[in-house]
Amino acid sequence: MKLPDNIGFDAKRIVRNRTGLGNYCRTLVNDLAEVMPDRRLRLYTPIEGCEDLRERIVARPNVEFVLPRRTVMPGHHSLWRSHGIVRDLLADGVGIYHGLTGELPYGLRRSGIVGVVTIHDLIFLRHPEYYHWYDAWIYKQKFKLACREATRIIAISECTKRDIIEFGNVEPERIDVVYQSCSTRFKVQTTDEQRRSTSERYSLPRRYVLNVGTVEERKNVGLAVEALRDLPDDVHLVVVGRRTRYADRVDAIARKHGVADRVHFLSNLPTDELYAIYQMAECFVYPSRYEGFGIPIIEAIQSGLPVVACTGSCLEEAGGDSCLYVSPDDAPALAAAINDSLRGAPGREQRIARAQEYALRFENLGVAEQVVDVYRRAVEGR
Repeated sequence: MKLPDNIGFDAKRIVRNRTGLGNYCRTLVNDLAEVMPDRRLRLYTPIEGCEDLRERIVARPNVEFVLPRRTVMPGHHSLWRSHGIVRDLLADGVGIYHGLTGELPYGLRRSGIVGVVTIHDLIFLRHPEYYHWYDAWIYKQKFKLACREATRIIAISECTKRDIIEFGNVEPERIDVVYQSCSTRFKVQTTDEQRRSTSERYSLPRRYVLNVGTVEERKNVGLAVEALRDLPDDVHLVVVGRRTRYADRVDAIARKHGVADRVHFLSNLPTDELYAIYQMAECFVYPSRYEGFGIPIIEAIQSGLPVVACTGSCLEEAGGDSCLYVSPDDAPALAAAINDSLRGAPGREQRIARAQEYALRFENLGVAEQVVDVYRRAVEGR
């Protein structure tokens, strides 16, 4: 069945988020525009957002940003995205609307517009203790609404698909697993000068284990800090990510175990310096208790690092069986796995090579083509 001429997208994250969901949305839209040159892709956003983020959408004649037809009062942007947008979609002749980050508006199905939604994770349902109760309640309502309004649902991992079935009581036949595409930019080797200048700028230790991600309770980086006591004294931990209040607890853990001088926090790094920091590390550690997928694991593997992560969610799915996995509550096991991943450890290079071969499945996935297939199934009512 022919796809409609106009396909709409929730572009909020495209113009507001620099990493994570923003990168997912921009990458997918750019790829879709290339594989569907005869379809008009309309990116709906209540505000213009950041110019530099908008410019990351490749300028093509079949792509345009769309603002509300009527003035939206300050503070009412969410209301437009959840209600008023349907009227605009109908006026623009949109036949498919894709909620790229887990949300769809009220009345979409009733309007006759085909709804597709990408759900990245349901951590707010699996681990509500990591959220303010009101935030978790709001996210739950949005999830329930998206499940009702969607013709088809895209899950970014098998783990997320299982959660959607369990918490949303959704028929498995309505869910398509389409992994996130991972850029190959982390494979590009930085120069000796780039690594030297980055190391000097941030006073990096000679030997370090790397963690990348928001410093929050769910990410569990305190376990890696605790594991430092069982690592060689000259091995440090470098944590790259935005600090939250949980970081104060991490500092306390470091002082308790006498490793405070071996823990280094960095944030707001330029991307090219992040590449260098990855490539100078000896090992990547990702002790998160729960993730929807785990893109930093892929980035670490592409950077030539062995990975140590935790069991309990999708991280084995992201890293494959050549990475090492331990319980998110077992610091001695984490330390042992890191020791087995430091330079010179037996089998380290072989594990890196096997992990890099496994990670190829997330590169050049043809994700856009897979999403187009989901659109076709949605239009056909399958």
